[in-house]
Amino acid sequence: MEKLTGACIIGQSGGPTAVINASAQGVIQTALKSDCITRVLGAAHGIKGVLEDKLYDMGQEDPAELDLLQYTPSSALGSCRYKLADPDVDDTDYKRILEIFQKYNVRYFFYNGGNDSMDTCNKISKYMQKVGYDCRIMGVPKTIDNDLNGTDHCPGFASAAKYIATSCAEVWQDAHVYDTGMVTVIEIMGRHAGWLAGSAALASLAGCGPDLVYLPEVDFDLDQFVADVKAIYEKTGKCLVAVSEGIHFADGRFVSEAETSATDGFGHAQLGGLAVKLADIIKKQTGAKVRGIELSLLQRCGSHVASKTDVEEARQAGAAAVEAAVSGVTDKMVAFQCTREGGYKCETILEPLDIVANFEKKVPREWINEAGNGVNQAFIDYVLPLIQGESDTPKENGLPRFAHLKKVLTTSM
Repeated sequence: MEKLTGACIIGQSGGPTAVINASAQGVIQTALKSDCITRVLGAAHGIKGVLEDKLYDMGQEDPAELDLLQYTPSSALGSCRYKLADPDVDDTDYKRILEIFQKYNVRYFFYNGGNDSMDTCNKISKYMQKVGYDCRIMGVPKTIDNDLNGTDHCPGFASAAKYIATSCAEVWQDAHVYDTGMVTVIEIMGRHAGWLAGSAALASLAGCGPDLVYLPEVDFDLDQFVADVKAIYEKTGKCLVAVSEGIHFADGRFVSEAETSATDGFGHAQLGGLAVKLADIIKKQTGAKVRGIELSLLQRCGSHVASKTDVEEARQAGAAAVEAAVSGVTDKMVAFQCTREGGYKCETILEPLDIVANFEKKVPREWINEAGNGVNQAFIDYVLPLIQGESDTPKENGLPRFAHLKKVLTTSM
């Protein structure tokens, strides 16, 4: 393979995670060491930064601050939810991206995100091939939803799962303080896939997990839900429920009362308010004291309980993307191939962007109990190895020391 020399761009897109910056660190530091990559540029707010010619010169960052990226939650370069049109219908954005690539001699493009981000990556890759511009394009996976096709799991999921399980265990302790009855409903992210809500069941390993867990993979029956809660409450005086924000009725309607409040740039419903709605229903049906808790953004930015395994794998994914591109690979996404029998082992592989973009991986039905209100041991065995290890986040004044980037805007050579 002929050596390809030029600049690279790294962009972040979609919802942030506790470890997305570890992937960015893997890309940036590996690219800075490459003799093929002449400049490392960071796109401000994902693909919008490319379109707006707002790029940061990552070579001017303090190496010590780049080291801190692995401990810093959210998207350090800024994120976006911007949907590129079908290039056969409207190629305006693609012509602009090509113009920017040519301006800075960009020959490597790395895009770090989830399903929609891989769609963006795939479209750009195919367009560059069509117009004959030599640029190696790689997807770097990210999503707490864990719903990317082609990979065992996604960077970001494990840390969110660990936060959720930890929070559920802590709420369980609080909910059992008084000798009076109480029902607690915890709303967890996950529009179409229940990986996060299912992870609440990990708290059961500590003896303080949810009594009921509802995932969007199974149609939600409100009457059965009330009956499930009543049965446990009448028996124990307590009931802790973990529920995915994306649960829906048999006709496909989201249970969440806030389903039509807004949509993101890709037309996805912005869900919320489910815990409060279900809590109100249970209160009317049982007369019990009921609390509705929405974990909201906390579950995707809770780096203080990040999984060390997740941090290391996220960084590894970023580095692998650069190494593959420099070796001549393009039009792929870095994925994980794992084994759990005889000990957990994980290695990076490459999957075509075509099989990743716009496909959602859901929790297998056989990993959910027959009643549809909990997960079984197969689910626990899948997730448990991923949440192992503690992040060694540096502290100042008793608080986390996050990366502080200078974000120096670049100019053409």
